[in-house]
Amino acid sequence: MQKCENCNAQFSWSKIYKSFWWMYKPVECESCGVRHEITIFGRFTFVILTILPMLIFMYFLTPFNNVFVTIGAGSLILIVGSFFTPFVIQYEKAS
Repeated sequence: MQKCENCNAQFSWSKIYKSFWWMYKPVECESCGVRHEITIFGRFTFVILTILPMLIFMYFLTPFNNVFVTIGAGSLILIVGSFFTPFVIQYEKAS
C-alpha cells in the first residue's frame, strides 16, 4: 500500500479507492498534510486492472446471448478489478 513520501505514514485503502473514482483526486496525508498525486503509470495501471478486462470480456469472451447479463457481468469484473487497484497504484508528492 502507498505511503507518504514525506513522513512515511500509510494511506488508507478507502482514501486511495475514493481518490481515483473522483477523477484522480490528489490524496492528502493525514499526518503531515502533504498532497500526493497519482502518476501517469498509476493511471495506466488503473485502466489495465479495471476497464481493459471488462472490455475484453464484453467484446470477445462473453458466453451470454443476453445483453443485460453481459453488461452485468462486465460491470462485476470492473468492480472486482477496482478493489485491487489501491494496492498497486503509485502516487508521488505534488510539486
